[in-house]
Amino acid sequence: MGTTASQIGKDRLAEYQELTFLTKQEILLAHKKFSELLTKDERDLQNIRVPMETILTLQELKSNPFRNRICHVFSTSDIKNGSLTFEDFLDLLSAFSDSATLEIKSHYAFRIFDFDDDGTLDCGDLEKLVNCLTGETDDTRLTSEEMRQLISNILEESDIDKDGTVNLSEFQHVISRSPDFVSSFKIVL
Repeated sequence: MGTTASQIGKDRLAEYQELTFLTKQEILLAHKKFSELLTKDERDLQNIRVPMETILTLQELKSNPFRNRICHVFSTSDIKNGSLTFEDFLDLLSAFSDSATLEIKSHYAFRIFDFDDDGTLDCGDLEKLVNCLTGETDDTRLTSEEMRQLISNILEESDIDKDGTVNLSEFQHVISRSPDFVSSFKIVL
């Protein structure tokens, strides 16, 4: 059974279309997916939060190495637990949609990679980023020397002001030279 506009409310659907990069059909599909994560009783509640552990059962996030960070970045929860409301879920899907701009995508990518949420990508953030991408098993983990060299290379390429970190504008500069970024930074329901 599909989600219909009347289940969301026509006014609310129009509002979501204005606030996101998503089409009406994508919003309806998102609502259907989100509703499937709720119990029958929860579906009638406004602004219900779905725990991060439940969100991470979605096929689209299950194998993403940054799945926990994605939930934390898009969650509006005061207790910072990664839980999402439907509006949070729409924001997430909107940022990862094909229609989102390079500026929006790079902004959220930066926030996802900024593991300590301090507004810069420092050596600690870059190490965590590399470990997420390579996997953290004994077979895939870089040696400390390989990691040091890789982080040094990343900073050499990206750290324009040479302060030992990558800020948002430096990150966006690097991303602007990466033609595959926009097409690879997406989640499709």
